[in-house]
Amino acid sequence: MTFGLDHPWALALLPLPLLVRCLLPAYREQSVALRMPFLARLAGTGAAPPEAPRTGALRLLLAILAWSLLILAIAAPVRVEPPITRETGGRDVLLALDLSGSMDTQDMAGPDGATITRLDAARAVLKDFIARRKDDRLGLIVFGSAAFVLAPFTQDHAVLSALLDETTPRMAGPQTMIGDAIGLAAQSFERAQTQGRMMILLTDGNDTGSRVPPQRAAEIAGRLGVKIYTVSLGDPAAVGEAALDIPALEAIARATGGAHFHATDPGALAEIYRRIDAMEPSPAEARSWRPRTQLFAWPLGGFALLAAMLLLLPDLRALRRWPA
Repeated sequence: MTFGLDHPWALALLPLPLLVRCLLPAYREQSVALRMPFLARLAGTGAAPPEAPRTGALRLLLAILAWSLLILAIAAPVRVEPPITRETGGRDVLLALDLSGSMDTQDMAGPDGATITRLDAARAVLKDFIARRKDDRLGLIVFGSAAFVLAPFTQDHAVLSALLDETTPRMAGPQTMIGDAIGLAAQSFERAQTQGRMMILLTDGNDTGSRVPPQRAAEIAGRLGVKIYTVSLGDPAAVGEAALDIPALEAIARATGGAHFHATDPGALAEIYRRIDAMEPSPAEARSWRPRTQLFAWPLGGFALLAAMLLLLPDLRALRRWPA
C-alpha cells in the first residue's frame, strides 16, 4: 500500500500567502475620523495611545496549518492498494441448433440405454459444452423454417441452459434454413466487440430453401472474422428431407477456416464438442488494476475545523477578559 497525490502541482501554491504579503501593499481600512488639533497637547497627560491589535502566535500558527491542509486537499491525496489481477476470457461463441421436425427422431441411445430423440442428445451435449466455457460470452440461435436468436451473447450461462431446456422440435418450424441461421449469426457478430468469434452449427438435415444460400452466408460471416464449425447428426445414408448434405456443410466450414464433424450417436457428438473445446480454448486475458481510495476529505475537514477556530478565537479571548 502506498500514498500519492493526484494533483501534486497544487503544492506550488503553499508559499502564495507569503508572496502576497511581500508583493502587495498592506491593507488599510478607510473610515471617517474626527481631527483634533489639540491631540498633541494630550501627549503629556500620561494617557497611553491605544495599541493596534496584534496577531498572536497561536492565530498565526493556526492560519499556516489551515492553509497547508487546504492545499493538501486540493492536491488530492490517494491511498493506492496492492495490484489485483483477474483472468478473463475474450471469445464470443454462438451455438446454432436445428429444431426441424427430424430432430424429433428417436434413434439415439441415452445414458441408461433407453432411446431418446436427437434433440435430447444435442441438448445434453450443449449443456455440458456451456458448463466448460466459463469465461466466454455465449449465445443461442435456433432455426427451422426460420431462424431466431433465442439468447443473445451473455455470460449468464445458467439462463442459457434454462432456455435450452425449453426448446422443442418444430418450435421454429418443420424445415431447415441453414443459410438464414448463418446470416442471422453474422448480424449478431457485427455488434460483438471481441475478436475471437466462433459459431458451432448443429443440424441433422440439409438446407430447404433459405433466402440466403448457405455458402454465401458463410462467406459473409468469414469476412467478419467468424469461424464456423459444422456438426451433422444422424444417418448419413438417409434420403429425402432428412438427408444430410455433408459436402455443403464442409464447404461452409472451409469458407470460414473452421471444420466439419459428423456424429451418429450421443457419445460421438459429445466427443466432437470436447474436441472443438480443445481446438478453440478461451484466450486468457490478464487484467490488472490497483484500487485507489481518495483521502482529500480528511485534510479538507481539518481545514474547516481550523477555519472555524480562527473565526471564534477573538470571541474566546473576549470571554476570557470578561469580568466574572
